[in-house]
Amino acid sequence: MSMTKYKQVVIGAVTTCLLAGLITESSAQRRPNAHFAPYSSIIFGGGTSTYFGDLAGYAKPLKALTTLPRWNLGLGYTRQFTPHFAARAMFTWARIAGDDYTFNKNDIEGGLAQYARNLHFRNDLKEFALTGIYNFVADGRNSNSRARLTPYIFGGLALVAHSPEARTPVVNGSGTDVYAGQQWVKLQPLHTEGQGQPGRDKPYSLVTVAIPVGFGVRYKLNDNFNIGAEIGFRYTFTDYLDDVGGSYPAPATLSGIATVMSDRRQTEQFAARYLKNPPDRYTVLVNLYSTGTPDQRAAVANVLSTPMRGGRGLLNDGYLLTNFSIHYIIPGKIKCPPIK
Repeated sequence: MSMTKYKQVVIGAVTTCLLAGLITESSAQRRPNAHFAPYSSIIFGGGTSTYFGDLAGYAKPLKALTTLPRWNLGLGYTRQFTPHFAARAMFTWARIAGDDYTFNKNDIEGGLAQYARNLHFRNDLKEFALTGIYNFVADGRNSNSRARLTPYIFGGLALVAHSPEARTPVVNGSGTDVYAGQQWVKLQPLHTEGQGQPGRDKPYSLVTVAIPVGFGVRYKLNDNFNIGAEIGFRYTFTDYLDDVGGSYPAPATLSGIATVMSDRRQTEQFAARYLKNPPDRYTVLVNLYSTGTPDQRAAVANVLSTPMRGGRGLLNDGYLLTNFSIHYIIPGKIKCPPIK
């Protein structure tokens, strides 16, 4: 091969390599995530749970948040696909609770209908949620170079299994009751609103769909761990997390304990949710009716005779979870550094 032809081949090869490099670099610039190494993490956390529904209305959110907060525990898996986007699968066990007496005892006239209704419940929710996450601060090229502080938002879909319960009534102030020990009983099988009877709704499902949305922040402790804080609301597709949604059934259609658990307005002197030293809630109504103004007396009489038990046609039940968590970053495969 002549020297001239050899030079032409070398120059051609170099030119080809340079062009290939420019094309690759240009492509990488157009695709900023081209060198991002996806990584995964395991999450464990816990926090508080608060309920919104017929016994703690959306119209008083701050009061609902501070009345009867309960707990939640969660375990999840997150996959970071790009510097900004991730997906998460999470199982959460959360308890929620509500009580007409507790929510309205400091403003009886303002919440007279609920106070007189005298219902309460607790419910252990088992939630499995799939959510997408958007990080406002981009990660680096791999898990070790992730951002130090990352605020984010999330949204998705959840499946929730639940079963509301309530305590059986208190007969007197000593705590004695007709069902020994003030037992917690499951409410859905009792059909407290006449579910399943002619002209009434069918029994509500103990599984529902929810829409989780919220925001949070993560902090990088080291290469292997993050800590995080998050707050998220779940709007459900049921009005019966609290077993309250429609109207009172005809008493004759119920029997046994179902009769007692359905309408608790005039049959209980004491607030049943309190296990020890239950407060006297009925005498307050009697006094208000006996010594109050004509308007107050009329209001008491009205709420004790209304056919409505819940707020049918209004918003479905929901709950809010706060969560503090620790994240373990699953180590990825060791890769050789890129040639520069």
